[in-house]
Amino acid sequence: MAESPHPPKREVFDVPAMTNTDNKGFVRPVLDYRITGFGLYMSRTADHPRFEHLETWLLPTLGLRANIFHFRDGYRDGQRLYLDVGQFSGPDADGRWHAADWYLDLVDVPGTPLQLLDVDELFEAHAAGLLELADCDHAVAIAARTLVGAAENAHDVQLWLDESVGDRLTWLDRP
Repeated sequence: MAESPHPPKREVFDVPAMTNTDNKGFVRPVLDYRITGFGLYMSRTADHPRFEHLETWLLPTLGLRANIFHFRDGYRDGQRLYLDVGQFSGPDADGRWHAADWYLDLVDVPGTPLQLLDVDELFEAHAAGLLELADCDHAVAIAARTLVGAAENAHDVQLWLDESVGDRLTWLDRP
């Protein structure tokens, strides 16, 4: 029997407190936050068996969260970016940013087309009443725009993201 669909994953990025609260309520210390005119960058360590560090850009106008998971040896060789589709906003009156993951994900392996994941989860969530039809439509439009944008840039989603926000997204391993 398949698992029941889960509600959209929600996270809080508390810039003043230098913490990140995940969808299960775990509060983790953040090493670096940077606020720009187009989004929020976060860098933190991870206590995960597959990766040891996480970098994230919340990009509200694009409806994307771009992530680099610094994997431990033997996990997901070749993966560069992992993009979550959803609703991202901030800062609120307390300086916090918020993320709601709308199930769809895009995986970037440089030199290949983006891979779209979890379409089934989106449909199951809508059928279970966990996501409104308008949000599902918006999620599909965000994913389609991202797939097309990367394809029009020789499958370089990083280049498309940079052009879309009008600046260069910087990462620990990319000056």
